[in-house]
Amino acid sequence: MSRPAVAHDDVWVGLDLGTQSVRALAVTGAGAVVGTGTHKLESRRAGPRHEQDPAQWWEATTAAAREALRGVAPGKVRGVAVDATSGTVLLVDQQGTPLTAGLMYDDTRAAGEVERVNQAGDAVWRDLGYQRMQPAWALPKLLWLLREHPDLVPTARLAHQNDFINRRLVGRDVPTDLSNALKTGADLIHESWPDQVLDALGVPASVLPALVRPGTPIGTVCPTAAEASGIPAGTPVISGVTDGCAAQLGAGALSVGSWNSVLGTTLVLKGVTRELIRDPLGVVYSHKAPNGDWLPGGASSTGAGAISRDFPGADLDDLNRRASRHEPASALAYPLVSTGERFPFVAPQARGFVVGTPADDADRFAAVLQGVAYIERLCFDYLDLLGAPLDGDLVLTGGATKSAYWCQLRADVLGRPVTLPDNAEPALGMAVLAASPGREAADVAAEMVRIRDVVEPRAGSAGRFDDPYVRLVDDLEERGWLQPEAADHARERTAR
Repeated sequence: MSRPAVAHDDVWVGLDLGTQSVRALAVTGAGAVVGTGTHKLESRRAGPRHEQDPAQWWEATTAAAREALRGVAPGKVRGVAVDATSGTVLLVDQQGTPLTAGLMYDDTRAAGEVERVNQAGDAVWRDLGYQRMQPAWALPKLLWLLREHPDLVPTARLAHQNDFINRRLVGRDVPTDLSNALKTGADLIHESWPDQVLDALGVPASVLPALVRPGTPIGTVCPTAAEASGIPAGTPVISGVTDGCAAQLGAGALSVGSWNSVLGTTLVLKGVTRELIRDPLGVVYSHKAPNGDWLPGGASSTGAGAISRDFPGADLDDLNRRASRHEPASALAYPLVSTGERFPFVAPQARGFVVGTPADDADRFAAVLQGVAYIERLCFDYLDLLGAPLDGDLVLTGGATKSAYWCQLRADVLGRPVTLPDNAEPALGMAVLAASPGREAADVAAEMVRIRDVVEPRAGSAGRFDDPYVRLVDDLEERGWLQPEAADHARERTAR
């Protein structure tokens, strides 16, 4: 039975462990942020190595939480949830004490383990829809850790980044969530570890934590953690998700057919489907929602990073105003931030390009804005080809939403309204998740996520960008990067 709506003055704590800092938010049931806290983190990087000190995670978490709760009455706090960077792991002992450094989400020292992982787990990875694991994923890292530290194996236990924090909060062993366990090989369909695969890889069952869905109560804050963090003892601790899924929760895109398009340095799309989407290319893969729905997503290497690279020191407000006179732009741009594309096609050799000659810097700027919007449209056409529902809300988040013109342009190119929330940071998503046990997370988000604006496509914009969009699709296909089936589907949808 669903729980009734929470009281509007109840407070929920969201903790977000990012790369550079820990962020804490205290949020009421009505979505008012009543406290914030941030504390920096430091990394050690060298070549493929990227580590952090787990003790620093706890120090930063407690400092951020104390700051966020400074003005909050302890009796109002009802729950806490933690997200963390995807694929960040370490080994701990039976008491939760770190035995190794934390290997961060982009540490690739385990690249040599990937082929063995993919051979052993081929059938499972294909069934889960992502086809192959990558060098930075957590299961290759676990094999590398066990190989590098054989003396630790008898007593070691795997911990994802937020497992480490949750154990400190609760004061005892805790299960891990399916979201963070995805890159460690958890079978999200059956919600269990693939024992035959892990046995073949030599991973002892004793190393692996129990599995639960995100949004599951896993304990309460212990007195020691309460003293350190300011989170009252006895506060329920709710299992979390990865930072990317937390941002989706914070955006409120939680109903089937709804999507969150995050445009920052690069472009990331995350949505909700009833059935698991299986992508033959493996560029779209799915997490599991608290209610059993699926959360597919993909990441493109296009994005606003092309603007900071190609227009350093420019007056972006002025360029935005002048770009509106170039619709469509004279040139056609594919604005890759770096070499290689991941979504809506896989092309490690892909490089950004411009076809045609811009009339001036505003025309060139317009071509970049439009080019990113065209790739966003192509991503949705590819998702439609895979059978994903697209008929829900489209929520835009990320740094690019600071540009009102770019938001309007994206609505025009996509031919659909776009929603802009007030605040979609991952810590807000964790506050939503902390309030969700016994309720649908989508219903909680409807109460806690505040909407700033809904941008409708401008009158007369329909079809204005169809020709350049199709030309870009044609060009990408001719270069051998975009599969013919995907290109044909994009053209067919445009012609409807």
